[in-house]
Amino acid sequence: MTPLEMIRSRPLPFAALIGVQFTEAMPERVTAIITVRDDLCTLGGVIHGGAVMALADTIGAAATFINLPEGAQGTTTIESKTNFIGPAKAGVTVRAVAEPVHRGRRTQVWQTRIETEEGRLVAVVTQTQLVL
Repeated sequence: MTPLEMIRSRPLPFAALIGVQFTEAMPERVTAIITVRDDLCTLGGVIHGGAVMALADTIGAAATFINLPEGAQGTTTIESKTNFIGPAKAGVTVRAVAEPVHRGRRTQVWQTRIETEEGRLVAVVTQTQLVL
């Protein structure tokens, strides 16, 4: 089974609710997209920070999942830091790309860049996952 098939075989209910679609997965990089819907926005019609963070958390967990060391049971987020850079308006598709900073036996650290279709940076998220 490929890493992308592994991720897609175990869909996360909340990720499905917000519309996360995984498009690429390999040990060094995981990519997903969501379309910014009105129900994921603030009153100003731009993506809510919680939706940005949920996308990043989902992709970081999936990236850790496909990189779990032998014998590990799973993963959980223990720290996440988000820098919000710019808006993404309703109707736009945003792309999240997670790449490893550290992949150890007990923790993994992933940095996720979230950008609009035009390549405008929306956020950068650095996240630590505990290997269970």
